[in-house]
Amino acid sequence: MQLTELHQQLLQQDPKADAYAEGIVAGLLQGALALRASDVHLQPTTSGYHIKIRIDGVLQTLGDIPRGEKTDAAARLKILAGLLTYRTDIPQEGRVSDLTFGQEVRVSTFPALHGERVVIRILWQQDELHHISDLGLPKSIADDLAALLKESSGMILVAGPAGSGKSTTAYACLRHIATEQQGGRSIVTLEDPIESEIPGISQSHIRPSAGFDFATGLRSLMRQDPEVILVGEIRDPVTVETAMQASLTGQLVLSTFHSGSAAEAIRRLIDMGIPTYMIQSGLLGVLHQRLVRTLCECAIPCEEDQRFGFAIAGMKQPGGCEKCRGIGYLGRTLLAEWLVPHQHRLSQLSLETATSASIEAWAVEAGMLTRWSQAEAMLSSGITSPAEIRRVLGFRDDPSKL
Repeated sequence: MQLTELHQQLLQQDPKADAYAEGIVAGLLQGALALRASDVHLQPTTSGYHIKIRIDGVLQTLGDIPRGEKTDAAARLKILAGLLTYRTDIPQEGRVSDLTFGQEVRVSTFPALHGERVVIRILWQQDELHHISDLGLPKSIADDLAALLKESSGMILVAGPAGSGKSTTAYACLRHIATEQQGGRSIVTLEDPIESEIPGISQSHIRPSAGFDFATGLRSLMRQDPEVILVGEIRDPVTVETAMQASLTGQLVLSTFHSGSAAEAIRRLIDMGIPTYMIQSGLLGVLHQRLVRTLCECAIPCEEDQRFGFAIAGMKQPGGCEKCRGIGYLGRTLLAEWLVPHQHRLSQLSLETATSASIEAWAVEAGMLTRWSQAEAMLSSGITSPAEIRRVLGFRDDPSKL
C-alpha cells in the first residue's frame, strides 16, 4: 500500500455520515499496519486533521482529512483507548483494548490550538526475537552479549536515543535467557508500560501516582527471590543507584538508558552520582544502538553529491521501486557499539574526571569498535547510504575518524 492510496481511501469517507470517525480510525489503523508504521500523528487544523505516519523511523506526510460533522476521529480514538472524552484540556494516554487490529495500540492526546493532537503508537509484537542472533548485531557483539547474559550478577545497559529499539533488544535478551535456561532462572520486570507479554516471566507495570515507581519496585523485588531483573528505563539517580546495588548483590540487572554513545552512558552514570567503584565492579557492558534504514535491492551507485563527506568505496544511494514504495529503503537494522568496562580496561582510567570523549578514546585504544566503525562497514557493503548514516548519527563527527 502507498501513502497516496491510503489517503485517497480516507477521503472517500463521508464527513456527514454517523460512522465517519469510526471509518476514518479503522482505515487509518489498518493502513498503518499495512505500511508497518510505528506512529501516526493527527495534528488538528481549523477544518480537520493533518496526518503524518512514521515508517522505519522517518515521519512522512499522509495528507489532510476533513473533520466529521457528527463524529470526530480524536473522540473515537479516546473511546477506544478508554480516555475521558469530555476532557479536552488535559493530556491523556491509554491503550486500545480491542485487538481486532492484531497489534496493541497506545493513544496519547495533548491540547492544541485547534483541538486535541493525537499520537497513535503501534506496539509491534516481537515474538520472533527469541535469541540475540535475531537482532542483527555483529557476531562478535552478539557472542559477547550472549555470554554476559549467563552471568549471575552485574548490570547490562541497552543505551541509545528514543526510538532506537532499546526495548526490543531488552526483550530479546530476556527471551534469550528464558529459552537458554529453560525456565531455570527467576526473571522479573518493572516496566512503564509493559510493551509485550513474555511467557514464563513475571512482568509488572509501575504506577508512580500510587507510590509504585522503579526504585520502590526494585527494593520490594529483592524480597521476591529474583535472579534476573529488567528495569524498563533508568530515569533518575535513585533508580540507577538501586539497580546498581542489586547488580552487586547477586542479581543480573538489565535496563535501558538514554545516551548518545556507549561512552556517554558511562559519563551520565557518573554525573548521576554513581560511585566509580560501582561502575567498574558492577557494570558488565553497555550496548549502544541506533536503527538505520537498509537500502532496497534497487539501490544505485553513490553519486558525488550524495557522499556527505564519506570517502568509502562501494557506497550506494537509494533508488526507488514498487517493492520499497519508491522510497529506496526497505526495513531497518541495528548500528551498534559495545563497551565492556573490564575488557576495555576502564579500571585503569580515572573515571571521576574523564569526559565522554576521553572514555571513548580509551576504549577504542583497548579495542572497542565505535558506531562510526560499524557505519563504515555498512557503507562499504552497501547496506545503507551516507545520507541515512548522517540522518542517524549527525554531522558533528568528522568522517576521518572512521
